[in-house]
Amino acid sequence: MTLALRGALWLVVYLAAVIAPLFFMIVGDPPPARGFWMELSAALGFVGLAMLGLQFVTTSRFGPISAPYGLDLVLKFHIQISYVAFAFLLIHPIILTVITPLGSALIELDPTAVEADGVTGILALGFVFLIIVTSVWREKLGLHYELWRILHGLLGLAIIVMSVWHIYLANYYTDGPIRLAIWIAMSLVLIGMYANVRLIRPWQQLRRPWILESLEQQPGDTWQLKLRADGHDGMQFEPGQFAWITIDQSPFGIREHPFSFSSSAERGDLVSFGVKELGDFTSTIGEYEPGTRAYLDGPYGAFSYERNEAPGFVFVVGGIGITPVMSMLKTMADRGDQRPLKLLYANPSWDQVAFVDELEELSDQLDLEIVHVLEEPPEDWDGETGMVTPEILERHLPAGEQRHEYFICGPDPMMDAVEQALHDRGIPGDKVNLERFDFV
Repeated sequence: MTLALRGALWLVVYLAAVIAPLFFMIVGDPPPARGFWMELSAALGFVGLAMLGLQFVTTSRFGPISAPYGLDLVLKFHIQISYVAFAFLLIHPIILTVITPLGSALIELDPTAVEADGVTGILALGFVFLIIVTSVWREKLGLHYELWRILHGLLGLAIIVMSVWHIYLANYYTDGPIRLAIWIAMSLVLIGMYANVRLIRPWQQLRRPWILESLEQQPGDTWQLKLRADGHDGMQFEPGQFAWITIDQSPFGIREHPFSFSSSAERGDLVSFGVKELGDFTSTIGEYEPGTRAYLDGPYGAFSYERNEAPGFVFVVGGIGITPVMSMLKTMADRGDQRPLKLLYANPSWDQVAFVDELEELSDQLDLEIVHVLEEPPEDWDGETGMVTPEILERHLPAGEQRHEYFICGPDPMMDAVEQALHDRGIPGDKVNLERFDFV
Protein backbone atom coordinates (compact mmCIF):
# COMPACT_ATOMS: atom_id res chain seq x y z
CA MET A 1 0.00 0.00 0.00
CA THR A 2 2.88 2.36 0.77
CA LEU A 3 4.34 1.85 -2.71
CA ALA A 4 0.89 2.38 -4.26
CA LEU A 5 0.45 5.67 -2.41
CA ARG A 6 3.94 6.79 -3.39
CA GLY A 7 3.18 5.89 -7.00
CA ALA A 8 -0.03 7.93 -6.93
CA LEU A 9 1.81 10.84 -5.34
CA TRP A 10 4.46 10.86 -8.07
CA LEU A 11 1.73 10.95 -10.72
CA VAL A 12 0.28 14.04 -9.08
CA VAL A 13 3.74 15.63 -8.91
CA TYR A 14 4.31 14.84 -12.58
CA LEU A 15 1.02 16.44 -13.65
CA ALA A 16 1.76 19.48 -11.49
CA ALA A 17 5.20 19.85 -13.09
CA VAL A 18 3.69 19.57 -16.58
CA ILE A 19 1.21 22.39 -16.02
CA ALA A 20 3.56 24.52 -13.88
CA PRO A 21 4.69 26.60 -16.91
CA LEU A 22 1.08 27.65 -17.45
CA PHE A 23 1.07 29.06 -13.93
CA PHE A 24 4.28 30.95 -14.65
CA MET A 25 2.53 32.50 -17.67
CA ILE A 26 -0.10 34.22 -15.54
CA VAL A 27 1.63 34.74 -12.19
CA GLY A 28 2.51 38.29 -11.14
CA ASP A 29 1.92 40.88 -13.85
CA PRO A 30 1.36 38.85 -17.01
CA PRO A 31 1.57 40.51 -20.45
CA PRO A 32 -1.67 41.23 -22.35
CA ALA A 33 -3.49 38.30 -23.89
CA ARG A 34 -3.08 37.93 -27.66
CA GLY A 35 -6.18 35.98 -28.60
CA PHE A 36 -7.32 32.42 -28.00
CA TRP A 37 -5.32 30.64 -30.72
CA MET A 38 -2.10 32.48 -29.98
CA GLU A 39 -2.35 31.69 -26.28
CA LEU A 40 -3.31 28.07 -26.98
CA SER A 41 -0.23 27.74 -29.15
CA ALA A 42 1.97 29.14 -26.40
CA ALA A 43 0.36 26.90 -23.77
CA LEU A 44 0.88 23.76 -25.86
CA GLY A 45 4.50 24.74 -26.43
CA PHE A 46 5.10 25.22 -22.71
CA VAL A 47 3.40 21.94 -21.75
CA GLY A 48 5.26 20.02 -24.46
CA LEU A 49 8.55 21.50 -23.32
CA ALA A 50 7.78 20.60 -19.69
CA MET A 51 7.11 16.99 -20.76
CA LEU A 52 10.41 16.87 -22.63
CA GLY A 53 12.26 18.34 -19.69
CA LEU A 54 10.78 15.72 -17.38
CA GLN A 55 12.22 13.06 -19.68
CA PHE A 56 15.52 13.71 -17.92
CA VAL A 57 13.80 12.80 -14.65
CA THR A 58 12.34 9.53 -15.96
CA THR A 59 15.78 8.40 -17.17
CA SER A 60 17.69 9.61 -14.10
CA ARG A 61 17.30 6.23 -12.27
CA PHE A 62 16.21 8.23 -9.23
CA GLY A 63 15.30 5.55 -6.71
CA PRO A 64 12.30 7.20 -5.00
CA ILE A 65 10.62 7.68 -8.39
CA SER A 66 11.31 4.28 -9.92
CA ALA A 67 10.67 2.25 -6.74
CA PRO A 68 6.82 2.26 -6.87
CA TYR A 69 6.66 1.27 -10.55
CA GLY A 70 9.93 -0.41 -11.44
CA LEU A 71 12.52 1.22 -13.70
CA ASP A 72 11.39 -0.83 -16.69
CA LEU A 73 7.87 0.65 -16.50
CA VAL A 74 9.27 4.15 -15.96
CA LEU A 75 11.43 3.82 -19.07
CA LYS A 76 8.47 2.60 -21.10
CA PHE A 77 6.52 5.64 -19.93
CA HIS A 78 9.53 7.71 -21.00
CA ILE A 79 9.21 6.31 -24.53
CA GLN A 80 5.45 6.69 -24.87
CA ILE A 81 5.17 10.20 -23.40
CA SER A 82 7.81 11.46 -25.85
CA TYR A 83 5.25 11.03 -28.66
CA VAL A 84 2.71 13.10 -26.73
CA ALA A 85 5.27 15.83 -26.06
CA PHE A 86 6.30 15.90 -29.72
CA ALA A 87 2.64 16.24 -30.78
CA PHE A 88 2.15 19.23 -28.46
CA LEU A 89 5.33 20.88 -29.72
CA LEU A 90 4.38 20.24 -33.34
CA ILE A 91 0.92 21.77 -32.96
CA HIS A 92 2.53 24.89 -31.45
CA PRO A 93 4.17 26.12 -34.74
CA ILE A 94 1.34 24.76 -36.90
CA ILE A 95 -1.09 27.12 -35.18
CA LEU A 96 1.36 30.01 -35.61
CA THR A 97 1.70 29.38 -39.34
CA VAL A 98 -2.08 29.62 -39.69
CA ILE A 99 -2.77 32.74 -37.61
CA THR A 100 0.37 34.80 -38.28
CA PRO A 101 2.20 36.04 -41.41
CA LEU A 102 4.68 33.21 -40.85
CA GLY A 103 2.53 30.87 -42.90
CA SER A 104 2.56 33.11 -45.96
CA ALA A 105 6.30 33.62 -45.61
CA LEU A 106 6.89 29.86 -45.56
CA ILE A 107 4.68 29.37 -48.62
CA GLU A 108 6.62 32.09 -50.46
CA LEU A 109 9.91 30.54 -49.25
CA ASP A 110 10.98 33.81 -47.67
CA PRO A 111 13.57 32.89 -45.00
CA THR A 112 13.95 36.53 -43.92
CA ALA A 113 10.48 36.33 -42.35
CA VAL A 114 11.66 33.75 -39.82
CA GLU A 115 13.18 35.57 -36.87
CA ALA A 116 15.78 34.25 -34.44
CA ASP A 117 13.23 32.89 -32.00
CA GLY A 118 11.61 30.96 -34.83
CA VAL A 119 14.94 29.50 -35.92
CA THR A 120 15.72 28.23 -32.41
CA GLY A 121 12.22 26.81 -32.12
CA ILE A 122 12.53 24.96 -35.42
CA LEU A 123 15.94 23.59 -34.40
CA ALA A 124 14.55 22.37 -31.07
CA LEU A 125 11.64 20.64 -32.83
CA GLY A 126 14.05 19.11 -35.33
CA PHE A 127 16.18 17.72 -32.51
CA VAL A 128 13.08 16.16 -30.95
CA PHE A 129 12.26 14.53 -34.29
CA LEU A 130 15.82 13.20 -34.57
CA ILE A 131 15.82 11.75 -31.07
CA ILE A 132 12.57 9.88 -31.79
CA VAL A 133 13.71 8.61 -35.20
CA THR A 134 17.08 7.39 -33.95
CA SER A 135 15.37 5.61 -31.05
CA VAL A 136 12.52 3.95 -32.92
CA TRP A 137 14.65 2.91 -35.91
CA ARG A 138 17.99 2.47 -34.13
CA GLU A 139 18.61 -1.02 -35.46
CA LYS A 140 17.44 -0.21 -38.99
CA LEU A 141 19.77 2.80 -39.03
CA GLY A 142 22.65 0.59 -37.92
CA LEU A 143 23.31 2.56 -34.73
CA HIS A 144 25.19 0.56 -32.12
CA TYR A 145 23.71 0.79 -28.64
CA GLU A 146 26.67 2.74 -27.23
CA LEU A 147 26.65 5.29 -30.08
CA TRP A 148 22.90 5.68 -29.72
CA ARG A 149 23.25 6.41 -25.99
CA ILE A 150 25.77 9.20 -26.68
CA LEU A 151 23.59 10.67 -29.43
CA HIS A 152 20.45 10.39 -27.29
CA GLY A 153 22.04 12.28 -24.40
CA LEU A 154 23.55 15.02 -26.57
CA LEU A 155 20.30 15.56 -28.46
CA GLY A 156 18.40 15.75 -25.18
CA LEU A 157 20.72 18.45 -23.86
CA ALA A 158 20.53 20.31 -27.19
CA ILE A 159 16.72 20.29 -27.04
CA ILE A 160 16.68 21.87 -23.58
CA VAL A 161 19.28 24.52 -24.43
CA MET A 162 17.64 25.44 -27.75
CA SER A 163 14.15 25.50 -26.22
CA VAL A 164 15.14 27.81 -23.37
CA TRP A 165 16.94 30.04 -25.87
CA HIS A 166 13.77 30.07 -27.99
CA ILE A 167 11.67 31.15 -25.00
CA TYR A 168 14.21 33.81 -24.08
CA LEU A 169 14.25 35.27 -27.60
CA ALA A 170 10.44 35.23 -27.83
CA ASN A 171 10.54 37.30 -24.62
CA TYR A 172 6.83 37.33 -23.95
CA TYR A 173 6.39 35.17 -20.89
CA THR A 174 10.00 35.51 -19.75
CA ASP A 175 10.01 39.28 -19.52
CA GLY A 176 11.55 40.14 -16.19
CA PRO A 177 14.29 38.52 -14.13
CA ILE A 178 12.01 36.34 -11.95
CA ARG A 179 10.37 34.41 -14.80
CA LEU A 180 13.67 34.06 -16.62
CA ALA A 181 15.37 32.84 -13.44
CA ILE A 182 12.64 30.24 -12.96
CA TRP A 183 13.19 28.81 -16.45
CA ILE A 184 16.95 28.77 -16.01
CA ALA A 185 16.62 27.08 -12.61
CA MET A 186 14.29 24.42 -14.02
CA SER A 187 16.72 23.76 -16.86
CA LEU A 188 19.63 23.38 -14.46
CA VAL A 189 17.66 20.90 -12.35
CA LEU A 190 16.85 18.82 -15.41
CA ILE A 191 20.44 18.86 -16.62
CA GLY A 192 21.44 17.86 -13.08
CA MET A 193 19.25 14.77 -13.45
CA TYR A 194 21.22 13.81 -16.54
CA ALA A 195 24.45 14.43 -14.64
CA ASN A 196 23.18 12.05 -11.95
CA VAL A 197 23.32 9.17 -14.45
CA ARG A 198 26.46 10.17 -16.32
CA LEU A 199 28.59 11.54 -13.45
CA ILE A 200 27.29 11.02 -9.90
CA ARG A 201 26.29 7.36 -10.15
CA PRO A 202 29.47 6.34 -12.00
CA TRP A 203 31.51 8.04 -9.27
CA GLN A 204 29.59 6.04 -6.64
CA GLN A 205 30.17 2.83 -8.60
CA LEU A 206 33.89 3.55 -8.85
CA ARG A 207 34.06 3.37 -5.05
CA ARG A 208 32.25 0.00 -4.95
CA PRO A 209 33.89 -2.28 -7.55
CA TRP A 210 33.13 -5.93 -8.22
CA ILE A 211 35.27 -8.81 -9.47
CA LEU A 212 34.16 -11.39 -12.02
CA GLU A 213 34.19 -14.59 -9.97
CA SER A 214 33.18 -17.03 -12.69
CA LEU A 215 31.33 -17.55 -15.97
CA GLU A 216 29.22 -20.68 -16.34
CA GLN A 217 27.81 -21.57 -19.75
CA GLN A 218 24.22 -22.74 -19.80
CA PRO A 219 22.18 -24.30 -22.61
CA GLY A 220 20.50 -21.97 -25.06
CA ASP A 221 23.48 -19.61 -25.56
CA THR A 222 23.08 -18.45 -21.97
CA TRP A 223 25.78 -17.61 -19.43
CA GLN A 224 25.55 -17.30 -15.67
CA LEU A 225 27.86 -14.47 -14.69
CA LYS A 226 28.92 -14.40 -11.03
CA LEU A 227 30.35 -11.25 -9.40
CA ARG A 228 32.00 -10.88 -6.00
CA ALA A 229 32.04 -7.58 -4.06
CA ASP A 230 35.56 -6.15 -3.87
CA GLY A 231 36.15 -4.39 -0.56
CA HIS A 232 32.54 -3.65 0.34
CA ASP A 233 29.41 -5.41 1.62
CA GLY A 234 27.82 -5.88 -1.78
CA MET A 235 24.31 -4.94 -2.92
CA GLN A 236 20.97 -5.56 -1.25
CA PHE A 237 18.23 -6.33 -3.76
CA GLU A 238 14.80 -7.86 -4.01
CA PRO A 239 14.61 -11.24 -5.78
CA GLY A 240 13.62 -10.65 -9.39
CA GLN A 241 15.20 -7.21 -9.72
CA PHE A 242 17.96 -6.24 -12.15
CA ALA A 243 21.06 -4.05 -12.31
CA TRP A 244 23.09 -2.27 -14.98
CA ILE A 245 26.46 -3.95 -15.45
CA THR A 246 29.73 -2.47 -16.73
CA ILE A 247 32.54 -4.99 -17.31
CA ASP A 248 36.19 -4.21 -17.98
CA GLN A 249 35.33 -0.55 -18.59
CA SER A 250 35.21 2.64 -16.56
CA PRO A 251 31.77 3.29 -15.04
CA PHE A 252 31.98 6.73 -16.65
CA GLY A 253 31.82 5.04 -20.04
CA ILE A 254 28.64 4.20 -21.92
CA ARG A 255 28.90 0.44 -22.23
CA GLU A 256 26.51 -0.70 -19.52
CA HIS A 257 23.66 -3.16 -19.92
CA PRO A 258 20.70 -4.28 -17.77
CA PHE A 259 20.55 -7.89 -16.58
CA SER A 260 18.35 -9.63 -14.02
CA PHE A 261 19.80 -11.17 -10.90
CA SER A 262 19.72 -14.97 -11.01
CA SER A 263 21.05 -15.40 -7.46
CA SER A 264 19.40 -15.43 -4.05
CA ALA A 265 18.74 -12.09 -2.41
CA GLU A 266 20.11 -13.60 0.80
CA ARG A 267 23.67 -13.26 -0.51
CA GLY A 268 24.39 -9.65 -1.51
CA ASP A 269 28.18 -9.94 -1.67
CA LEU A 270 28.19 -12.72 -4.30
CA VAL A 271 25.61 -12.13 -7.02
CA SER A 272 24.92 -13.77 -10.36
CA PHE A 273 23.13 -12.75 -13.54
CA GLY A 274 21.69 -14.63 -16.50
CA VAL A 275 22.98 -13.32 -19.85
CA LYS A 276 21.84 -14.61 -23.25
CA GLU A 277 23.95 -14.09 -26.37
CA LEU A 278 21.74 -11.76 -28.40
CA GLY A 279 23.55 -8.51 -29.25
CA ASP A 280 26.96 -6.92 -29.76
CA PHE A 281 27.89 -7.02 -26.08
CA THR A 282 26.24 -10.27 -25.00
CA SER A 283 27.70 -12.22 -27.92
CA THR A 284 31.18 -11.67 -26.45
CA ILE A 285 30.30 -12.19 -22.78
CA GLY A 286 32.07 -15.56 -22.68
CA GLU A 287 35.42 -13.95 -23.55
CA TYR A 288 35.85 -12.26 -20.16
CA GLU A 289 38.27 -13.86 -17.73
CA PRO A 290 37.72 -14.38 -13.99
CA GLY A 291 39.27 -11.48 -12.09
CA THR A 292 37.97 -8.85 -14.52
CA ARG A 293 36.80 -5.64 -12.82
CA ALA A 294 33.09 -4.82 -13.03
CA TYR A 295 30.64 -2.23 -11.71
CA LEU A 296 26.94 -2.40 -10.84
CA ASP A 297 24.26 0.26 -10.82
CA GLY A 298 21.12 -0.90 -9.08
CA PRO A 299 19.04 -2.55 -7.98
CA TYR A 300 16.01 -1.66 -10.10
CA GLY A 301 12.66 -3.19 -10.98
CA ALA A 302 9.40 -4.19 -9.30
CA PHE A 303 9.18 -7.76 -10.65
CA SER A 304 9.44 -9.48 -7.29
CA TYR A 305 7.24 -11.74 -5.19
CA GLU A 306 8.24 -9.69 -2.13
CA ARG A 307 5.95 -6.92 -3.37
CA ASN A 308 3.03 -9.24 -4.04
CA GLU A 309 2.05 -11.37 -1.05
CA ALA A 310 -0.09 -14.39 -1.94
CA PRO A 311 -0.75 -17.96 -0.77
CA GLY A 312 1.05 -19.23 -3.89
CA PHE A 313 2.80 -18.14 -7.08
CA VAL A 314 2.67 -19.09 -10.75
CA PHE A 315 5.60 -18.32 -13.04
CA VAL A 316 5.18 -18.41 -16.83
CA VAL A 317 8.48 -17.80 -18.58
CA GLY A 318 10.11 -18.26 -21.93
CA GLY A 319 13.83 -18.58 -22.69
CA ILE A 320 16.02 -16.10 -20.82
CA GLY A 321 12.90 -14.91 -18.97
CA ILE A 322 13.76 -17.63 -16.45
CA THR A 323 16.54 -15.46 -14.97
CA PRO A 324 14.54 -13.25 -12.55
CA VAL A 325 12.46 -16.28 -11.59
CA MET A 326 15.65 -18.17 -10.66
CA SER A 327 16.43 -15.34 -8.24
CA MET A 328 12.99 -15.64 -6.67
CA LEU A 329 13.12 -19.42 -6.41
CA LYS A 330 16.61 -19.46 -4.89
CA THR A 331 15.60 -16.81 -2.36
CA MET A 332 12.52 -18.79 -1.37
CA ALA A 333 14.66 -21.91 -0.94
CA ASP A 334 17.15 -20.06 1.26
CA ARG A 335 14.31 -18.70 3.38
CA GLY A 336 12.55 -22.05 3.72
CA ASP A 337 9.41 -20.73 2.00
CA GLN A 338 7.05 -23.65 1.37
CA ARG A 339 4.19 -21.93 -0.37
CA PRO A 340 3.00 -23.82 -3.49
CA LEU A 341 4.78 -22.77 -6.69
CA LYS A 342 4.08 -23.58 -10.33
CA LEU A 343 6.60 -22.92 -13.12
CA LEU A 344 5.63 -23.16 -16.80
CA TYR A 345 8.91 -22.87 -18.71
CA ALA A 346 8.74 -22.58 -22.52
CA ASN A 347 11.72 -23.19 -24.82
CA PRO A 348 12.31 -24.08 -28.46
CA SER A 349 13.89 -27.44 -27.56
CA TRP A 350 15.23 -29.40 -24.59
CA ASP A 351 18.87 -28.55 -25.35
CA GLN A 352 18.02 -24.86 -24.89
CA VAL A 353 16.58 -25.17 -21.39
CA ALA A 354 18.86 -23.08 -19.18
CA PHE A 355 19.40 -23.78 -15.46
CA VAL A 356 17.84 -27.21 -15.81
CA ASP A 357 20.05 -28.82 -13.12
CA GLU A 358 19.49 -26.00 -10.63
CA LEU A 359 15.75 -26.17 -11.24
CA GLU A 360 15.74 -29.87 -10.39
CA GLU A 361 17.56 -29.15 -7.13
CA LEU A 362 15.13 -26.35 -6.31
CA SER A 363 12.14 -28.64 -6.93
CA ASP A 364 13.47 -30.85 -4.13
CA GLN A 365 13.78 -27.91 -1.72
CA LEU A 366 10.54 -26.13 -2.55
CA ASP A 367 6.90 -27.03 -3.09
CA LEU A 368 7.60 -26.47 -6.78
CA GLU A 369 6.04 -28.13 -9.82
CA ILE A 370 7.86 -27.52 -13.12
CA VAL A 371 6.06 -27.87 -16.46
CA HIS A 372 8.36 -27.70 -19.49
CA VAL A 373 6.78 -26.62 -22.79
CA LEU A 374 8.85 -27.38 -25.89
CA GLU A 375 8.22 -26.24 -29.46
CA GLU A 376 10.37 -29.04 -30.92
CA PRO A 377 10.39 -31.86 -28.35
CA PRO A 378 12.54 -34.99 -28.61
CA GLU A 379 10.92 -38.19 -29.90
CA ASP A 380 10.36 -39.69 -26.45
CA TRP A 381 8.84 -36.47 -25.02
CA ASP A 382 5.57 -36.94 -23.15
CA GLY A 383 5.23 -33.38 -21.80
CA GLU A 384 3.60 -30.23 -23.15
CA THR A 385 4.46 -29.13 -26.69
CA GLY A 386 4.07 -26.02 -28.82
CA MET A 387 3.37 -22.64 -27.26
CA VAL A 388 1.90 -21.77 -23.87
CA THR A 389 -1.75 -21.84 -24.86
CA PRO A 390 -4.96 -21.33 -22.87
CA GLU A 391 -5.41 -25.11 -23.01
CA ILE A 392 -2.03 -25.68 -21.35
CA LEU A 393 -2.86 -23.12 -18.69
CA GLU A 394 -6.20 -24.85 -18.16
CA ARG A 395 -4.41 -28.13 -17.47
CA HIS A 396 -1.82 -26.78 -15.08
CA LEU A 397 -3.10 -23.74 -13.20
CA PRO A 398 -3.51 -24.55 -9.50
CA ALA A 399 -6.71 -24.67 -7.52
CA GLY A 400 -7.71 -21.27 -6.20
CA GLU A 401 -5.98 -19.70 -9.19
CA GLN A 402 -7.53 -16.27 -8.65
CA ARG A 403 -5.80 -15.93 -5.29
CA HIS A 404 -2.32 -16.61 -6.68
CA GLU A 405 0.15 -14.05 -8.02
CA TYR A 406 1.36 -14.51 -11.60
CA PHE A 407 4.78 -13.57 -12.97
CA ILE A 408 5.30 -13.56 -16.74
CA CYS A 409 8.64 -12.95 -18.45
CA GLY A 410 9.81 -13.86 -21.94
CA PRO A 411 9.31 -12.89 -25.58
CA ASP A 412 6.64 -10.23 -26.09
CA PRO A 413 4.24 -12.43 -28.15
CA MET A 414 4.27 -15.08 -25.44
CA MET A 415 3.73 -12.54 -22.69
CA ASP A 416 0.84 -10.90 -24.55
CA ALA A 417 -0.82 -14.26 -25.21
CA VAL A 418 -0.48 -15.45 -21.60
CA GLU A 419 -1.68 -12.13 -20.21
CA GLN A 420 -4.78 -12.29 -22.43
CA ALA A 421 -5.41 -15.93 -21.50
CA LEU A 422 -5.25 -15.11 -17.78
CA HIS A 423 -7.58 -12.16 -18.31
CA ASP A 424 -10.06 -14.42 -20.11
CA ARG A 425 -9.95 -16.78 -17.11
CA GLY A 426 -10.93 -13.96 -14.79
CA ILE A 427 -7.54 -13.46 -13.15
CA PRO A 428 -7.48 -9.88 -11.78
CA GLY A 429 -5.08 -7.63 -13.64
CA ASP A 430 -3.37 -6.51 -10.44
CA LYS A 431 -2.28 -10.11 -9.83
CA VAL A 432 -0.47 -10.38 -13.18
CA ASN A 433 3.12 -9.09 -13.11
CA LEU A 434 5.06 -8.58 -16.33
CA GLU A 435 8.75 -7.99 -16.98
CA ARG A 436 9.72 -6.62 -20.40
CA PHE A 437 13.33 -5.79 -21.23
CA ASP A 438 12.75 -3.73 -24.35
CA PHE A 439 14.10 -0.38 -23.17
CA VAL A 440 15.03 0.92 -26.62
